[in-house]
Amino acid sequence: MTEHSVCLWVKAEPFSYGAFPIAPHPRLTFSNIKKIVIYAKNKGNLGFPRINYSVWRHIACNKLHLTEDLAWMYFSTCHMFCEDLSAMERIERDQEMAACSSQSDRDRLRSSVSVSTLKFVLYLYIQQIYKVSLKASLVSGEEWPTVRSSSPDLDGTGRSTPRGNKTLDDHSHMVFVQNHIHEILELLVEPDVLSSVGPGDLAVSLSSLEALGFLITSSVDKCKSLLPIQDIALLQTVQHRTGYSKIKRIFSLRLLQTWIKDSLMPNPFGISSCIASGRRLSWPMAGEDKDNKSDQVTKRGKIATNAHAVPKGHVKGSKIIIMSQVSKQTISRSSGTLENSSVKIHRCHYSYLYLLSPLRSVTIEKCRNSTIILGPVETTVYLSHCEKVTLIAPCRFLMISGSTLCNLHLMTPSRPMLLGGNDTILLAPYHTHYPSLQDHLTTAGLSGDRNLWNQPLCVGPEHKDETPVWELLPVQEFFTFNIPFHMEGSTTEIPGGLPTKYQKAVTQRQKMIDSWQKTVKEAGLSREQRKEFQALVETRFHVWLAETGYKRELDSLVAPQQSVTKK
Repeated sequence: MTEHSVCLWVKAEPFSYGAFPIAPHPRLTFSNIKKIVIYAKNKGNLGFPRINYSVWRHIACNKLHLTEDLAWMYFSTCHMFCEDLSAMERIERDQEMAACSSQSDRDRLRSSVSVSTLKFVLYLYIQQIYKVSLKASLVSGEEWPTVRSSSPDLDGTGRSTPRGNKTLDDHSHMVFVQNHIHEILELLVEPDVLSSVGPGDLAVSLSSLEALGFLITSSVDKCKSLLPIQDIALLQTVQHRTGYSKIKRIFSLRLLQTWIKDSLMPNPFGISSCIASGRRLSWPMAGEDKDNKSDQVTKRGKIATNAHAVPKGHVKGSKIIIMSQVSKQTISRSSGTLENSSVKIHRCHYSYLYLLSPLRSVTIEKCRNSTIILGPVETTVYLSHCEKVTLIAPCRFLMISGSTLCNLHLMTPSRPMLLGGNDTILLAPYHTHYPSLQDHLTTAGLSGDRNLWNQPLCVGPEHKDETPVWELLPVQEFFTFNIPFHMEGSTTEIPGGLPTKYQKAVTQRQKMIDSWQKTVKEAGLSREQRKEFQALVETRFHVWLAETGYKRELDSLVAPQQSVTKK
């Protein structure tokens, strides 16, 4: 191993799913975040090296003037990504929270949660990636300040796409760290750590550099395996670059900063890399339109993955599947490749996507007129700039921005976060199941004991009580959803059941069906009359299918019956 074989890159997950895609609270500035470390250390064991939620709540609500709901959302999201809890530990926490009978009980349980103080301040700082810069807008000559992507869009054009989020832009994550590495390292400087490393220089402790691993990871063997950044910085061939003092066990901030900037490279497991060198997946697609003149199928959607390149043991947050431009097609899948992957669904139109495996995270961007059914998502589902999308998903956390006329059927222990640019969002309870769902929920660390689907948290100045952008799905419009595939498993009902009023509606509707069947049976029709009646019903049913568009959906389900596999 030589110094030149060291590779550092910025992790995608903290930025893509940890940073909320909205301008950060105006008091969440570098100077205020820096004060958190000093304040936390003065609180003793409750504040450092791990900060207790009660300490953060006091800082957030009384000093930064954040709402308590937003304070908890920041804290719990950071906890989700930087604490390596087992699936059963996460389920037990949800069950404990569900068992709380009062707000004081919930507050008491929240106060038992803690995260690494230094990782938490880094988490708060990276919210600045969505800060709108008036100065940058003036320099670029734009009339309005915008956040501009600098990485290739998923449509393959290679053009920079102006948009209000950076979820698919791993290049911008690297640029942000490069431009702000000095402040990032300054946040990690502990006030009482010996700082005499040179004139005008500061000291970074080994534990502080370890916290930086929340944002940056590394390799010395061409990404065949991954190592923590502090292990790389301590290598004999690298110490002179990182300014490490064996006697004081500290790093020079100035040298460490230079080394990190020089060693940073594009994320080898990011979106851009997957687009450039990922492996094409030939998943069966049904419903592809035929061209009557040439009898050729329309252009297929693009599906690719980097699963073959991700080192074992580092799958979480690194294994990616990209689905782009799937149009008028049905895809159903449950496979080892899909399991525990971060899925990016981009520009899919008039399609039905069944991804029935436990997933790590999911981004759905710029999709229209589609139905997306997901297996349990361990961390976050992010819906961005979509229109007329129906999402059916169990997930730990959900964010939605810039979307309109979307129906969300959710099972989530966290409040759904509604950000800016949304309109006409319908929230509804999770209303389906498939045979292996319970096993998948356990794998993802989820259960149906606590479901906050109907308690959204609206973040941003545009939300007003008199003109809400969301509403609950009316009971009369609620129907359960059937997943029409044969799979192995023992789940036969919706985990956690349905809310009472929706269950009553389903029961009442079933009684009406039973009553109708009884009426037909007791009508005393002759054999010829029964045939004529059946033909009339079938004719009217087919007309209804064609009018509602359900005929195409049913026709497209024929091929996927064989495609829900475990390969």
